[in-house]
Amino acid sequence: MDVAVRLPHIPPMWREGLAGIEAAALLRSGIWRGAGVAPGNGRPVLLIPGFLAGDGSLVTLGRWLRANGYRTQRAGIRANVDCSTEACARLEARLEAFAEETGEPVALIGQSRGGTFARALAARRPDLVSGVVTLGAPTVSQLRIHPVVLAQVGLIGALGSAKVPGMFRLSCLRGECCREFRDECTRPVEVPYTALYSRTDGIVDWRSCLDPHAELIEVRASHLGMGLNAEVYAELAHALGRSDDVSDFAQAA
Repeated sequence: MDVAVRLPHIPPMWREGLAGIEAAALLRSGIWRGAGVAPGNGRPVLLIPGFLAGDGSLVTLGRWLRANGYRTQRAGIRANVDCSTEACARLEARLEAFAEETGEPVALIGQSRGGTFARALAARRPDLVSGVVTLGAPTVSQLRIHPVVLAQVGLIGALGSAKVPGMFRLSCLRGECCREFRDECTRPVEVPYTALYSRTDGIVDWRSCLDPHAELIEVRASHLGMGLNAEVYAELAHALGRSDDVSDFAQAA
């Protein structure tokens, strides 16, 4: 008797080579020039980069947001490889300061691992957050990623376990130090929460992005291209519009 064997899904990493094409298409698009984008009116947005990436990876997105009237803040991350609990503690302090400075709750946009941080912060501090948008973030299962990237996770974890500063430890994945963070990644979110995912993501298994507490929106993009994709920017404009409505309501109250 034949027995069907279900092989694990391996994302098509070759698609990540299309990120440059996505960036070129973005710069030619109407959405880049602000078509259909409601004015940001100075609303604050905190940008959080993905695994191994730093703030520079979201420079194009920040430029577009500012051109449309939003006020952006970087996460202060050079390379996103730190312990989740420690990284989120610093991000929470940054979020508090930004909200106090602007006098209103802040929208969070996080790519990949940065999206899991954004989701956790929104669950932890809904009083400071107007809405959250995740870009290809594996919030349901953080390790459902391409084996090549999984090997990099293992290497960083080994270095962190060997006391190399600024890197997460293997114990962070299942240990007590990040238990609260993991709980926050499953807790309901009280503010508008949009999760963008792509079946053509070459790094993250798209099914790990299907957070049951989020409004799920499928886009066609590579993983690296999520921050450089015209379709993603159009969905971001819609999601930020919903966050703006929440901010208006909070200020009126």
